[in-house]
Amino acid sequence: MSEWHPGPAPRRIGIYGGTFDPVHHGHLVAASEVSAALRLDYLVFMPAGRPPHKRDLAITGAAHRVRMLELAITGRAQFALSTLDLAPDRPSYTADLLAQLRGVWGAAHDLFFVMGEDSLRDFPMWHAPERIATFAQLVVVTRPNVTVDLGAVIHAVPTLAGRIYPVSIPQLDIASHDLRERVAAARPIAYQVPGAVERYIRDAGLYQTADQLAR
Repeated sequence: MSEWHPGPAPRRIGIYGGTFDPVHHGHLVAASEVSAALRLDYLVFMPAGRPPHKRDLAITGAAHRVRMLELAITGRAQFALSTLDLAPDRPSYTADLLAQLRGVWGAAHDLFFVMGEDSLRDFPMWHAPERIATFAQLVVVTRPNVTVDLGAVIHAVPTLAGRIYPVSIPQLDIASHDLRERVAAARPIAYQVPGAVERYIRDAGLYQTADQLAR
């Protein structure tokens, strides 16, 4: 696939990172709600190559995760997909990614980085949080049973003041790790992922055990 680019005209662009292993309806609902709440021109899904906090976990190959995202967002003009964060030779640090995006896309765009409330709570401990806050504003989507001391976060990272946008979203109790386990246990994932993604997982033999693949 050719790399996505927003063009030269100033745009409001949401950046939604993650492994998306696999992408599911929870991701898509969050993306839709954020797009509407912030009146974004584009919401860009950016699958990560090697997230620092998941170094010890096996992650499905990038080509499969990209293809599932392509299938999931087909027909949604406001959604886009970028592979700029898939470099296999380095950890996927958000600050470095945003700096790269500014260089590739230009400085005219307003960038909004999407995260969950649980991530905001840990944000001061991220790699170079001050740089992140200068490159992009934060869009924080609600999480069940998660509370965050916003004042404490801003005290730790003062550049965040006035640059955090909470967005309430419908709570869908769907998790990628659970979907992988369900497939391995031959349990259904219908209605938790788009139909095209469900078929791709089945046809590509993703998340199946060796015994399942041998049948």
